[in-house]
Amino acid sequence: MSNIKTVIIEDEAPARDLLSAYLKNEKDIEIVDACENGFEGIKAIAKHHPDLIFLDVQMPKLTGFEMLELLDEYPQIIFTTAYDQYAIKAFELNAVDYLMKPFSKERFHQALEKARKRISDKQTDNKPVKSLVNKVKEENGPIDRIFVKTGSRIDVIPVSEIIRIDAQDDYAEIITAKKSYLKKETMNYLEKNLPQSNFIRIHRSSIINTDYMDKIEKYGKESYLVVLKDGSRVNVSKSRIKALRNTLGI
Repeated sequence: MSNIKTVIIEDEAPARDLLSAYLKNEKDIEIVDACENGFEGIKAIAKHHPDLIFLDVQMPKLTGFEMLELLDEYPQIIFTTAYDQYAIKAFELNAVDYLMKPFSKERFHQALEKARKRISDKQTDNKPVKSLVNKVKEENGPIDRIFVKTGSRIDVIPVSEIIRIDAQDDYAEIITAKKSYLKKETMNYLEKNLPQSNFIRIHRSSIINTDYMDKIEKYGKESYLVVLKDGSRVNVSKSRIKALRNTLGI
């Protein structure tokens, strides 16, 4: 078997150094990059197409799970963290393996052997990791930012800057005062996980931020439009006008 190209993505220098020291003794492992945050990690994965990554769960700026959201395909992954709640989720969903900090050399080798076998057997089923990412997303509560990857560029959008979101086939078009972004995400997820104090779905294809709402206009007998402060006009479905009025207290 050819060398296993490996990327370490870990924000703590001592943990990066420990993983590097353990891996350098493995003849079939080639460390192609060591990154201190998720943004660097995404670039390293795009550049090197590694077979294996060691990924810290909790990192500033971009967590390990947020980073995985932005990848189209996953290499084999060994998660590392100091938080056992995530370990339980990972094991339940059959992730490659999990290293709880601080981990011993013996435990490290157990995880590495499991990853080696999956790589040798050419196991490329990403469903368990995708399920884990989705489960964590669902359990993290209201989101305060959305990450969008366009080519090699990653934009971080604070939800407070979002004026509205429109469904575009399998994508959500996220519209701010500066520009719009396309993200592969469901409207159902966004409806459930955006802050419900000011985000409301007024149509199956539209979510608005009521902070940017100017007025409601009636046209016809039972049809309504929401006019937003950027001048855009969005249809309100008949089934959702009551919920909108309740939210606005009118």
